[in-house]
Amino acid sequence: MIYLAIGFPPAAKSCAYRMRETANQFVALGWDVTVLTIAEESWEREYGLDHTLSDPVDPRVRIVELPLAREDLETDIRRFTEQRALSPVRWAKQERERHLEHFPELVFGGWRGALEQGLLDIHRELPADLLVASCAPYVNLAAAWKLWETHKVPYAIDFRDGWSVDVIGGGEAFTRDSEAGRWEERVLSEAVAVWCVNDPIADFYRERYPRLAERVHVVRNGFDPDSVPAAQGIPDPEKGLTFGYLGSVNFKPSFLATVLDGWRTARERDPLVARSRFEIRGHIGAGASRESNDHMKLIRQAEADGVLFGGPVPKAEVAETYGRWDALVLMLVGGRFVTSGKVYEFMASGLPVVSAHEVDHDASTVLEGHPLWTGACGLDEEGLADAFVRAARMAVEATDEQRADARAHSARFTRDLLMAPGARHLTETVRPPRLAEARRA
Repeated sequence: MIYLAIGFPPAAKSCAYRMRETANQFVALGWDVTVLTIAEESWEREYGLDHTLSDPVDPRVRIVELPLAREDLETDIRRFTEQRALSPVRWAKQERERHLEHFPELVFGGWRGALEQGLLDIHRELPADLLVASCAPYVNLAAAWKLWETHKVPYAIDFRDGWSVDVIGGGEAFTRDSEAGRWEERVLSEAVAVWCVNDPIADFYRERYPRLAERVHVVRNGFDPDSVPAAQGIPDPEKGLTFGYLGSVNFKPSFLATVLDGWRTARERDPLVARSRFEIRGHIGAGASRESNDHMKLIRQAEADGVLFGGPVPKAEVAETYGRWDALVLMLVGGRFVTSGKVYEFMASGLPVVSAHEVDHDASTVLEGHPLWTGACGLDEEGLADAFVRAARMAVEATDEQRADARAHSARFTRDLLMAPGARHLTETVRPPRLAEARRA
């Protein structure tokens, strides 16, 4: 099997968790797995590297790296062309146009040729019986199609969040008769399976392409048990609590401002929250804007309100980080088409969870029944302030039984349990003779 997975560990990307589990699942089912990704150095331009993500990758997984990188994230001016140095705006426009000449994707379209050739080279060396392509970037679709056109290798598309669905605004991102629409329909028409992370996205694709409905499957993300603290600290109301957010800060500054306004109002209303802290951990910005953007300005302005930024957290330290916190703040954009992998991890922590997202959100579906969830209150200052106050009370008043119930609620959402059925089904669908014989033996 060839696994086209741009963002595979040690890339410090949220998709790396899903990609690692996917590769491991197929190895466990008897596949020889070759991962095609881009060079480690390329991720230094974006969110960076986290080598602790690579530790649980099955050693039998072979990784092939292509020398591809996003030129728009290069920050070393000594590597700039004269045109980019003298006219950066014009250069950026021409760079986008260059990518679109190859494939309808602004910053990745130009990778098409290298990705296609990379797949062909791997297949020539070790003929593949299956290709799984994880999107984004969506130019991976062109590479999957190339291998199908030339060698008829069966393929599956792991869309995760989908392409033609606008997961943030809802509805259609582009029409079926657009260039992107024609590419999507062409590639999906021959796919043996299409994976999505939640039911709303899967339903969108079933309605968009009715004849493909049976091939569209929900393969949720889930959480890794090693990300959950073994024991939780005892909150000290006199010293105040620590609220925490762990994840990429990839939402608009106005979104963060609303959450911080809610936090500030809660501190004005409640003495316990007033004595507490709000710690934000994760990646903020990429390339030249990494930790140097409007989000950081807002956080610094809120330092007087007990808000602080602690930087990214290596995978190996995630459980320890949750173990130091008393409550969690789930900041998510979008609505019913968005789940986010972090919601599973937050649930499993056994901590109170403040939902800083729209009421009609797929995270609400996942959290329903969690005994330490404040409920979805929407994205307004007053509602968020009330939620912060409720979470503070939960943190100090929750019984051991309630915390155990919270962990039990999330037990069915471990990543291996959620992803295993999809890997087994795909294996059963395209199993080559030698795998079938090995299973019988």
